[in-house]
Amino acid sequence: MKTVFDPLAQKYPSRRFPIYARGGMVNCSSPQASAAGLEVLRRGGNAIDAAVAAAAALTVTEPTANGLGSDAFALVWSEKEQKLFGLNSSGPAPMLASAEQIKAEGRDRNGKMPTHGWTPVTVPGAPKAWAELVGHFGKLSLADDLSPAVAYGRDGYPCAPNLARMWNKACEQYKKTLTGPEFAVWFKTFAPEGKGPEAGDLIRLPDHAATLEAIGATNAESYYRGEIARKIDAESRKFGGYLRYEDLAAYEAQWVEPIRVNYRGYEVCEIPPNGQGIVALMALNILKEFTFREKDSAETCHRQLEAIKIAFADAFRYVTDPTEMDIDCHRLLDPAYGAQRAREMTDRAQVWSHAIPPKSGTVYLCCADGEGNMISYIQSNYMGFGSGIVVDGTGISLQNRGADFSLDPADMNFLKPGKRSYHTIIPGFLMKDGAPVGPFGVMGAYMQPQGHVQVVMNYVDFHMDPQQALDAPRWQWLRDGRVRVESCFDPEIARALQQRGHEIGFDSDTPIFGRGQMIVRLSNGVLVGGTESRTDSNIACF
Repeated sequence: MKTVFDPLAQKYPSRRFPIYARGGMVNCSSPQASAAGLEVLRRGGNAIDAAVAAAAALTVTEPTANGLGSDAFALVWSEKEQKLFGLNSSGPAPMLASAEQIKAEGRDRNGKMPTHGWTPVTVPGAPKAWAELVGHFGKLSLADDLSPAVAYGRDGYPCAPNLARMWNKACEQYKKTLTGPEFAVWFKTFAPEGKGPEAGDLIRLPDHAATLEAIGATNAESYYRGEIARKIDAESRKFGGYLRYEDLAAYEAQWVEPIRVNYRGYEVCEIPPNGQGIVALMALNILKEFTFREKDSAETCHRQLEAIKIAFADAFRYVTDPTEMDIDCHRLLDPAYGAQRAREMTDRAQVWSHAIPPKSGTVYLCCADGEGNMISYIQSNYMGFGSGIVVDGTGISLQNRGADFSLDPADMNFLKPGKRSYHTIIPGFLMKDGAPVGPFGVMGAYMQPQGHVQVVMNYVDFHMDPQQALDAPRWQWLRDGRVRVESCFDPEIARALQQRGHEIGFDSDTPIFGRGQMIVRLSNGVLVGGTESRTDSNIACF
């Protein structure tokens, strides 16, 4: 029976309060994924097991933003080791991919990388991330952690309202643009009846279930050096792609040291480049030079916007695969450099270029357990479903991360074989006096560091609880210079920003302002969580 109501018709502002828990907490953009994490916690797993369970479930329950061909990053607080660990599981360009080859074969789009098809596909890192995380920190096996996701794929789950909206939006777009034979499996997998699901429809993805089962049974070896890898290779060869078995077999995730800045006594931590977490840190390194008395003011928003613009100007110049960067990323976080950039600000909107510092379609989730372990985790196919390529019989939708490479040899992010691109997905983590405060993140391409800055300032400067820190109206600076603000944004502040030279426009499409999660651990060990009100998010806890 079809419902008589529209689940997306939000006529009244709703209220969400922060959630408190003691034994464990899982915050996800899908209620089924949160439940998957809670299930493994109750089976004896820890926060890392829960994160892997939730991440695997999200490949089934939110395929509009991630999948079995995604990349992943994580920040892990190990209570036993009293240390914050970083994991970079982003994949490089295939060894056969080069700017010269793409141009010679006419695969470029007006001198730029295409966004769909096999050309922008890079080596997927998410399955390797799951195996690494469980191997280093988990208490259960990978097969145990993936079992809830297998069940969702095999037995089905009901479609959520925002999931249905994103799914159908992609489907309508793909009907117009993805017309080649290489995209046929996407339609067979995700739109077998010619359209996406509606809210409340039962969704079954049996190919996903079989692949997840194989990943769990082999600790991801089948994906990178076994039958699944051979299937990916065969499909790539069939349609002229660059990805090969050898690229998959050679892939390894990297454990990295998190980068951080001190912001008013808190350490804000991010994954170092090739991720763009450094953008958030550079902006905060500038903003700490100012005193902010209230969140809802034109002065606060103006300073935030200018700091973000400065940070992006530097990031687009310097950030790429760290082995290819011509500057140590820590120089960009030098307090003196932040102070220098702050002094360059005026009361008017400016167009910024990079400076030389002094020498010296994503899912985000977070989990915590009763033992003190915490994890900030993110994985993505980049643009919605990614490349539009699904490997036949596997459910693997491959990311299109390579679309961010430049084909201009003068650019830092110039495509080379085996190189990792500038990467938009970033997990965040807060610490204070050497102790963990908790994980946070806001998904959404170039919105992510902007969301991080706004959430951190809401919590640190304006003393909001995790839920309010996420719910507060957001702005987003776009690369063409425009600024979008949510429909609930104060019109008087918007008007004042326009008078300062910002090109302001209201937007009712709330998902473009990011989708976040946050957990804070109190001194008595109690967990306090907030979850995104702009999508189908949910917290599972006990």
